[in-house]
Amino acid sequence: MIAIYDQKSRIKLLIVAVALLIAAATVIYTNILVQRVSEREQQQIALYAKAQRFIINSEVDSNTNFVFEEIINANTTIPIILTDDEGNIVDAKNVTVPKGKSEKAAIAYLRREIAVMEQQHRPIIIELGAGLRNRIYYKDSVLLAQLRTYPLVQLAVIACLGVIAYFAFSYSRRSEQNRVWVGLAKETAHQLGTPLSSLMAWQSYLSESERFKDEPIVEELSKDIRRLQIITERFSNIGSVPVLKPENILRTTQNAISYLQSRVSKKVTFEIKTDLPTDTPALVNVPLFDWVIENICKNAVDAMDGRGSITLHLRRPVRDKTGIAIDITDTGKGIPKSKIDNVFLPGYTTKKRGWGLGLALAKRIIENYHQGRLFVKWSEVGRGTTFRVVLKG
Repeated sequence: MIAIYDQKSRIKLLIVAVALLIAAATVIYTNILVQRVSEREQQQIALYAKAQRFIINSEVDSNTNFVFEEIINANTTIPIILTDDEGNIVDAKNVTVPKGKSEKAAIAYLRREIAVMEQQHRPIIIELGAGLRNRIYYKDSVLLAQLRTYPLVQLAVIACLGVIAYFAFSYSRRSEQNRVWVGLAKETAHQLGTPLSSLMAWQSYLSESERFKDEPIVEELSKDIRRLQIITERFSNIGSVPVLKPENILRTTQNAISYLQSRVSKKVTFEIKTDLPTDTPALVNVPLFDWVIENICKNAVDAMDGRGSITLHLRRPVRDKTGIAIDITDTGKGIPKSKIDNVFLPGYTTKKRGWGLGLALAKRIIENYHQGRLFVKWSEVGRGTTFRVVLKG
């Protein structure tokens, strides 16, 4: 069973690695495109500067008109601000000044744009002769800016889709698991019905027979039949909404341990402590709650190899003064930190024999049917483990 979960972990890591590889490839490819577009825009600006120099230094004719139309006016995307040698703004292209601003405010706005442009690119100087020169300031086009942020947007979208897919898959998997749990439980209860009825008939026959009068075996058979009835009732309750009633939680816990204690190794000792008033109630379904205590304690007995102590401590949770916490502590092998998250997974077990369903079923009963919590409160390898069950008071 452990190998199965290790394999699943490797698959998850492989999926994450593939996702990271795709993300890296996306970022690298986009950066290549950004670099090419940036180089192209720089070439356009260099050509724009040459065209400006040509127009300023030439007389107006068909050639200058061609250059003006095909190069100067052809730039409709790259923001440009042209200044003279003294820093006065001569022209601005593809820079949108907010409406309603005065001429002074508009010039201040353009100067702030120049500061932004200087941070992106060094200005291009146009030599005009006689010691005069203009400067062309420019920044990335909107298209290039969007292309730079595209990988982030794409990764965010992929992440969102991944999260949605994860929750959808988890919901679908939980629904499928629920159907499996319910179907298995109902079928088990149904299959137990026939032999249980037969045993009840035999028990009735034996109890009325003079031959078996006062025989201990008849009493033990009655106990086992009652136990089978309880087990059948437990399985029947899986998939149905159980009736929760206020029950004396101390007495209910004592009854569960009393039954279990006579059926495990004599080298295992049980102790029940309580910080609560002895009549404290909790909302439980007794057959299902007994099942939880039985599964946790049997798991503890296995962890101790049939030798040690199990302590059940009833108290109020620190953060919930209306709830009831039952700490079940054993002196077993403990759980490695790397395995704590796996102990409640169906099929997870460290035993050579076993289905690994006991703790998974216990968690389902507490959290799905009692609206409580079941978790590992503490564990240390070689010292033991504490499971905490939290119920509504």
